[in-house]
Amino acid sequence: MTKIKRNAALLAASAVVMGLTTPFAAATTSASPEFSPALALGAAPMAPEPPLDWVECEGQGLDPRQECATVEVPMDYAAPHGRKITLALSRIPAENHRKRRGVLLMIPGGPGGGSLDAPSGKGQKLPQDVRDTYDLIGFDPRGYGRSTPVSCELEKSDLALTKLRPWPAPDGSVTGNMATARRMADACARNGGELIRHISTANEARDLDRIRAALGERKISAWGVSYGTYVGAVYNQLFPHRTDRVVLDSNDDPDPTRVARGWLAMYETGVEDNFPEFATWASTPGNPDRVAATAAEVRPLFLRLAARLDREPIPWPGANPEELNGNVLRQTMLDTLYDPDRYPTLARMIQAARKGTVPPVPQGPPDSVLQNSIAAGAAICNDVAWPRSAAVYERGVAESRAEYPLTAGLPRSAMICAAWPDAPKEPAVRITDRGPSNVLLIQNRRDVATPLSGALKLRAALGRRAVMVTVDSTGHGAYLANGNACGDRTASRFLATGERPAGDVTCD
Repeated sequence: MTKIKRNAALLAASAVVMGLTTPFAAATTSASPEFSPALALGAAPMAPEPPLDWVECEGQGLDPRQECATVEVPMDYAAPHGRKITLALSRIPAENHRKRRGVLLMIPGGPGGGSLDAPSGKGQKLPQDVRDTYDLIGFDPRGYGRSTPVSCELEKSDLALTKLRPWPAPDGSVTGNMATARRMADACARNGGELIRHISTANEARDLDRIRAALGERKISAWGVSYGTYVGAVYNQLFPHRTDRVVLDSNDDPDPTRVARGWLAMYETGVEDNFPEFATWASTPGNPDRVAATAAEVRPLFLRLAARLDREPIPWPGANPEELNGNVLRQTMLDTLYDPDRYPTLARMIQAARKGTVPPVPQGPPDSVLQNSIAAGAAICNDVAWPRSAAVYERGVAESRAEYPLTAGLPRSAMICAAWPDAPKEPAVRITDRGPSNVLLIQNRRDVATPLSGALKLRAALGRRAVMVTVDSTGHGAYLANGNACGDRTASRFLATGERPAGDVTCD
């Protein structure tokens, strides 16, 4: 029996590249707020799915109980009898069969990330009563990892985070960004095949319903994180009566006119919400990585150092790019603010650069993993059309740089989507308040990638369908991650028992 192999390095790339909430023709349906089989495309009654062939998973550090399987789904839901692609699934069965309620689908962030190993990883952080209640289900989305993969075969220089995230030139110019966008988009069109054109959030939601059917479940519960909150919200919009208990953690603004373009813009407020926390930490007496005597000094110090590195980059052999410049420092700042545990990384880079030296070269995932993750993140371009005019981005960058100097225009600059060759195949799904009241949102007050201001827009869109738990914590990821015990208890209680706060609450 063939075993499904797992490259653990894939996990390290899941939120690093095109995924913003960490850096492509035939459907003609509209984004009606009402569920219908026509909208779901492929959701109409089907013949019973054959039983899944569960086998031992290969990989390091996996729980021995985790098992793996595959399921076939249409590449194009508008042509459901055409070419099929494979999705890789995993599960750890519920630990108490007498208490088993169903399955908990662990929806990954990204786009361009997977959760195939999540039942063995963060799934084991779930409290016992939740693990007793559900089979924990992980999966790799279409195009990613052990599912049918895609790759754009980009040039190595374009795998640098400062290219994948569209940092403008030091003077604010987007000329280089537009050239990079054209080069990358051409490579994806040339090398990504037909599948890359069918990677979208709506299609991932349809895939989830095929997974539900393959598991033999009438309904599924879900825990979506970061981009997974948008996937979970879209699934609950398209298939409202096939959801049981839904926890959405670190929530994206669901604006259907902007989608990922809006998420990129959210870095402006996300950084402003979070940088003061770093500044306080980086000026604490006794901190071996202290960079300033007071918190008020850290921001101007950072801005001066970034400007100096713009003018006088420091050679950095072995890195990509092979210099420590202003945008590398800014990108490190952005990555660091995802988790307070990462603060030393930025502090040590600041200390090194002030001395004219560089820190050790960071160890990232292999290039092949990055190539796959970038291409599998194509939903950011396929969900909604981005402006194609450099002038639009130039105006936005100038405004952003003036108001939000820490992010230097990045949130309104031109990504690969500015040159994407294909228009979206269908409108983005509009999230509404129509459907069952079975959603719990959990959200840190300070989150660089999915700020509270954006999460409140998802809360407003869902209306009576949801309640929101706001956690007075810092970092990207609230439930069982960077949140607090109050938030964790509230989400766990809902998953285990269905008990949900009567209204929105705050966990201090």
